[in-house]
Amino acid sequence: MYVEDRAAPEPPALGAKGARPRDRNMDKEELEENDGKGRPTYISAHGRVVDVSASKLWKGGVHMGRHNAGHDLTADIEAAPHGLEVLDRYPQVGVLRTEPTGAPAAEPPALPLWLSGLLMRYPLLRRHPHPAVVHFPIVFSLSASFFSVLYVLTGNRSFDQTAFYCLLGAVLFMPLGIITGLATWWINYMARPMRPATIKKNLSCATVVVAAFLAAWRASVPGVLGSMTASGVVYLILVVALTPAVLIVAYYGGMLTFPVERKG
Repeated sequence: MYVEDRAAPEPPALGAKGARPRDRNMDKEELEENDGKGRPTYISAHGRVVDVSASKLWKGGVHMGRHNAGHDLTADIEAAPHGLEVLDRYPQVGVLRTEPTGAPAAEPPALPLWLSGLLMRYPLLRRHPHPAVVHFPIVFSLSASFFSVLYVLTGNRSFDQTAFYCLLGAVLFMPLGIITGLATWWINYMARPMRPATIKKNLSCATVVVAAFLAAWRASVPGVLGSMTASGVVYLILVVALTPAVLIVAYYGGMLTFPVERKG
């Protein structure tokens, strides 16, 4: 989540009883009424209710196509690359009152103290390691497919050798991409069941197995693509299949970060 820079407004005047509006209790129903759809745009985090109506990024009560006003967004802000300081740019209009319930809500899995401290000291570790690593297996996989096809079309051995090296690069970086992706899912989303994350996990694991199999096959049979026998055709199909596989994984990764807003 991100809220644009804007100077914080002057605090409102004291009321008749000496209490500022920012200190008044607000229940969940009142928060939900101010959803930015023809009404003020309120969001809550860590008990604070903030009016972000002045933010262009909250136009219509929706931010980045996924965050809806009128709700407690504590978990969303904790998963964002910024902290609670962005809310200081907007007026606090109340404090969210929580009603006790019969059964306690399930607590999300807590991070180890050492990891929590590390993330507080270096906030960039929340999101950046996975995007920094995941581009390598993507480009290596695409290149392995591309140069394999070029070799079949031209017969130039240098293309076959380049494809093999790219395949090795993909096998090397895929596990790093999977590990950092799982860490990001755990740290930023508390390992909540999410369809994009499930698809990414399953397809990524299948892709790394196929890529490792192809690399071992190519290493043991260097001329597998030299003549288009049955085995050569199977090898070519599998190596070309790496392209749609990594693109699908990348697409669902993008959906987690920049989800498409569905209308209607």
